[in-house]
Amino acid sequence: MPAPSPFARLARAHALSTAGDTLVATALAGSLFFSISPDAARSRVALYLVLTMAPFAVVAPLIGPWIDRKAGGRRSMVVLSAAARAGVCLLMVDDIDGLLLFPEAFSVLVLGKGYQVARASLVPGLVRDESRLVEANSKLVLISGVVGLAAAAPGVALLQLGPEWVLVLASLVFGAATVVAYRIPRTRVAVEAAGPIERAELRGAGILLAASAMAVLRAVVGFLSFLVAFALRSDDAPAWWFGAVLAASAVGALVGAAAAPRLRRAVPEERILLACLVLTAASALGMVWVGGRLSAVLLAAVVGLSATAGKLCFDSIVQSDAPDANQGASFARFEARFQLVWVAGALLPVVLPIPLAVGFVGIAAVAAGAAFLYATGRRITTTRLGATVVAGSARASRRLIRRAAGAGVPPLP
Repeated sequence: MPAPSPFARLARAHALSTAGDTLVATALAGSLFFSISPDAARSRVALYLVLTMAPFAVVAPLIGPWIDRKAGGRRSMVVLSAAARAGVCLLMVDDIDGLLLFPEAFSVLVLGKGYQVARASLVPGLVRDESRLVEANSKLVLISGVVGLAAAAPGVALLQLGPEWVLVLASLVFGAATVVAYRIPRTRVAVEAAGPIERAELRGAGILLAASAMAVLRAVVGFLSFLVAFALRSDDAPAWWFGAVLAASAVGALVGAAAAPRLRRAVPEERILLACLVLTAASALGMVWVGGRLSAVLLAAVVGLSATAGKLCFDSIVQSDAPDANQGASFARFEARFQLVWVAGALLPVVLPIPLAVGFVGIAAVAAGAAFLYATGRRITTTRLGATVVAGSARASRRLIRRAAGAGVPPLP
């Protein structure tokens, strides 16, 4: 039996990590998180969301470049993230009805976000050909959706016995993820520091515009997650409604991961990314008319689809517009920024009690504005690029004519 490829080993660790996160989310649905009043929860959730932002805003810029150039540095982050989540889940078992559950739950969230950044940087070094990078990321998203849905079934079953049992299973799953992640090959994400060519490419207009569009989609994901959570909690909705929203988001991500690579064969990535913004805006506005809890489920599916397809297109844009950039290090930097805007988007519905319909209108306005700015920016960039190419060609033609005249060659009729 042939040994698994390096990417297959990462995929197995990713599947176990996703299953563990799903089980933790299921356990929290039957814990103190949803038994205290929404007003009491807001201050605690806001505090820990701010703490969630701290590692990415402070630590990542300081130690990130060093870890990138250290052999096995990012793999170590994947291993430590899984091991730490296994330990924290065991602590949560004893504190399931205590206030320590809040910092422990957000510790799992921070570690999960850190894992996503490390995973984004590892993928380029584990695929055989960079042309398969988008396909590899698509496979990981598909794994997330399938495993997330599969892990929800035993999680809900164990929840009938108590959330403690779900957390014990989550700890075992994260423990298995630790062992599997240790088998990922040791690689350097970046052998040396970024050079001027790499920095110039990553600051190109196409990449910056795409990054801004993707940041809006990621902020919408964070905003919608906590908007719906507090809206359902205020409405005293049964716990299974939270599960329905999570399942809809996972299904949407599956559809986005399956559709994006196929669409890229016929449509440029920039148009797909623009379509994701337009779809999000139109759907959010439509859900205002639908109303009720069903609107939250439907919009979660659409946002999951748009954010997933948009991220795959963004990866492809970076890959094509910055061929000289180190893919692992650059993807890690972008992913860290996207995690920051996710937290920033999540903070708004936590700090401010926003009604569901008002939140949907806000999502529609932000997504529509981002779509307009992205389309306008792309048009301006394309026009300037065309003018530059034409001017450059004219200058080159004039130089050739002058050289020909100087050499005594008669001009063309």
